[in-house]
Amino acid sequence: MYIINQKIKTPLHIQLYEQVKKDIIENYNVGSKLPSIRKVASSYNLSRTTIESAYSQLVVEGYIESYPKKGYIVEDINASTFKAKINLANQEEKKEEWLYDFDPTRLSKDSFPLKVWKRLFNKYIDEDVDLGAYPSGQGEEGLRIEVAKYISTSRGVNCHAHQVVIGCGFTNSMEVLAKLIHDKYDTLSIENPGYNTAANVFKSHGYNIKKIPIDKNGIKIDKLEKSNLVYVTPSHQYPTGVTMPVSNRHKLLEWAEKNDGLIIEDDYDSELSYINRPVPSLQGLDKFDRVIYMGTFSKSLSAPLRISYMVLPERLLPLYDNHYSKVFATVPLMMQKTLEKFMSGGHWDRHLRKIRTMNRKKHNLMKSFLLEKLGDTMKIETQGAGLSILINPMVDINIEKFKDLAKKERIKIYFAKNVCGGDWDAVRMGFGVFNEKEIEPALEIFSSIWYKSIE
Repeated sequence: MYIINQKIKTPLHIQLYEQVKKDIIENYNVGSKLPSIRKVASSYNLSRTTIESAYSQLVVEGYIESYPKKGYIVEDINASTFKAKINLANQEEKKEEWLYDFDPTRLSKDSFPLKVWKRLFNKYIDEDVDLGAYPSGQGEEGLRIEVAKYISTSRGVNCHAHQVVIGCGFTNSMEVLAKLIHDKYDTLSIENPGYNTAANVFKSHGYNIKKIPIDKNGIKIDKLEKSNLVYVTPSHQYPTGVTMPVSNRHKLLEWAEKNDGLIIEDDYDSELSYINRPVPSLQGLDKFDRVIYMGTFSKSLSAPLRISYMVLPERLLPLYDNHYSKVFATVPLMMQKTLEKFMSGGHWDRHLRKIRTMNRKKHNLMKSFLLEKLGDTMKIETQGAGLSILINPMVDINIEKFKDLAKKERIKIYFAKNVCGGDWDAVRMGFGVFNEKEIEPALEIFSSIWYKSIE
């Protein structure tokens, strides 16, 4: 029995089609015959055209077939494949509720300059912005000019706007680079321990990965041997915090020139230095046009904005133009325009001063409470920059028990090994996500878990 409602907006043939289809899936066997068009027309007071339209759609979809002198016969449709397997109900994703989350990569929510950002967005995203055209794949020229000015002044990078490529986050920039230079390079040397994301991007594009040990001066240049492509974090080695001295920087540049090589310099957290002035970039010392400089706004402005930048050496620009001249932009035009005005209007400089001050206080609070509550049971591995302090136990700790207790107390903790691989590890004590008043109570519970895990 089908229910056909003449008063609703859904066409009659669609109502009939949907109900007959449901009936076939749930009740009919292969080879069964459907009621004739004449019978359905008589039973439900419908026109032959309405029924023919419904049956015709079922034939097209393979539920039935029309046979001369037999009528409409149900086909072998493997009905299980037609039944919905996905619950389309609007269900909220279950998220684990943490009491304190020591995320080493996040800024606090109130650190973003929302009022200024909204005002600039509303002011400059108007009829003058061409929203009918595809924006430049390299990035809007105005933003590239502002980025070039900023890194030239603050990081000593020697570049012009035509060398800057705007990307949708660090991984996107590395993807572009990996594809760009693959015809000439097939092996990437990377610091060990180092940032696994960089290695994984190049590995996914068929590169061999060669792990090079580090010491107090950064990557061991003598171990590079016959390599000709290397990824380094010279200003604040990730994750150990080692700074490469000037003498080694010159040696690395000479190595690149001698081996017709390239150096990828990741300057990931240069804006957030709390003790010493940040060391000028390696790229700024480069006289051989061998350094690719990578930067991002994730640590100092906002990770969700997904805006990064890459400075290509002049030698790679013809190759980039050849490969990427018709590539679409990966960062929305409105985002680029707003960031451009944010930088050109002096808001970026003011924001950086605020962020440094705010996170310097949090860094110092985190450090002082770590020393107060954990004392000589721990060693600080790296401090003074970024959004976290890395520590290691100086006593025997049952790490699995430590992790279990932390989860039980709803304390989320992070380990360097998860992002670096290899044998080196440390607990990453993120402070950027907290407000100042939260740090002591968070450390109080953390220290309790720490001491309960000592063997």
